[in-house]
Amino acid sequence: MTERLDCVVVGAGVVGLAIARALALSGREVVVLEKAESFGTETSSRNSEVIHAGIYYPKDSLKARLCVAGKPDLYEYCRERGVPHSRVGKIIVAATEDQIAILQGHERSAIANGVEDLQWLSRKDIAAAEPNVAAVTGLLSPSTGIIDAHALMLSFVGDVENAGGTIVYRSPVLGGRVGRDSFVLDVGGNDATGIECATLVNAGGLHAQELAGNLASFPAEHIPPRHIAVGHYFTYSGASPFGHLIYPVPEEGGLGIHVTLDMGGQARFGPDVKWLQGIDYSFDETRKPRFVEAIRRYYPDLDPARLQPGYTGIRPKIAGSGMGFGDFRIDGPQAHGIAGLVNLFGIESPGLTSALAIAAYVAAMLREH
Repeated sequence: MTERLDCVVVGAGVVGLAIARALALSGREVVVLEKAESFGTETSSRNSEVIHAGIYYPKDSLKARLCVAGKPDLYEYCRERGVPHSRVGKIIVAATEDQIAILQGHERSAIANGVEDLQWLSRKDIAAAEPNVAAVTGLLSPSTGIIDAHALMLSFVGDVENAGGTIVYRSPVLGGRVGRDSFVLDVGGNDATGIECATLVNAGGLHAQELAGNLASFPAEHIPPRHIAVGHYFTYSGASPFGHLIYPVPEEGGLGIHVTLDMGGQARFGPDVKWLQGIDYSFDETRKPRFVEAIRRYYPDLDPARLQPGYTGIRPKIAGSGMGFGDFRIDGPQAHGIAGLVNLFGIESPGLTSALAIAAYVAAMLREH
C-alpha cells in the first residue's frame, strides 16, 4: 500500500532540516526521510562549524548570494533560540609579501559580494592581536564566527516537529519514479513502504546524485558528476594559542589548513584536501607532516606533539581537481522541467552558513511552480 503525502524532504542534514522547517512553517505537510539513525551524521557534523562571511566566492554565484544572505539570518536565529555561537572573527594572513596581492583579490571579491566590514591588519596589528602568528599583513573578518552545529540542527528538528512535520530515521530512499503529477518512492528500513508525494526535495548531500539517478524517468543529463574530497582535522591539545580563526590564503579545492576553535575554545587545524574515488572516513595519520609544514608557515612555534588525530569530513563537490570553482546546484522545475522537484547538488561549504537562505530559496522556487 502506498502512503500519500504532500511534501517529502530526503536528508536530515542541516540544509534538509532547514528546508523542511521553512516548508512546514509555511503550512506544508512535511515528512523528512533520513537513512541514518539520527540527523546530521555526515557532512553536517564533520566540518569546521564556521559561520562564514562570503569572502571567496565569485560575484553572483549561489554560494556568494546565499552565504551573505544566510549569515545575518543565522546569527539572529542563534540569538533567538539560544544556539551556542560566537562571533570570534577571522584573520586571513599573508605569510609572505607575494601573497598580499592574493589578499587584495579576496578583498575585491568580498566587496563585490556585499561584505564591507573587512579590515587590513599590519604586521604590528597582527602581533598585538595574535602574538603567535607570523604574517606580513592580514585581513580581519570581524563577522566570521563559530557555531555548535549539533545544537543548531537539534533546534531545527524541534521547529519542524512543532510545525507539524515528521522526521523518520532509518528510512533510506531506495528508488522511485516520476509520475504525471507526483513522485512514488520506495523506502527501505524496518518498515519498508511506498510513498507518493506531490513535492520532493532531494537534500541527500553526498548521496544526492545517487538518489536522483534512482528516480526512473528523471533525465540523467541533469545530474552533475560527484567529486569527493576528504579533509582531515587535527586537534591541538592544551590551551589554544589563538583567539581568532586563522586562515592562510586559499588553496585549490579548499581554504587551506586553517585554525578553527570550537565552542569550548579548543583549537583544531584543518581541513586538508585529498581526492577520493568513494566515501571513506578513515583517518590517514601520514598526512601529519603536511599539516606541520603548512601550519608552520604562519605558526612557526607549532609543537607537532600536540597535534592529535581528530576526525575527517567529506565535501560533496561537483567540480573535481583542477576544474576550478564549483557552485551550489539547486535545480528546480525551471532547470529540469519536472514540477514539484528540487535537487540540491554540491552543497558543501558554506552550506552551514547558508542553510536558512537556501531554505528560503527552495521554498520560493516551489511556490513559483
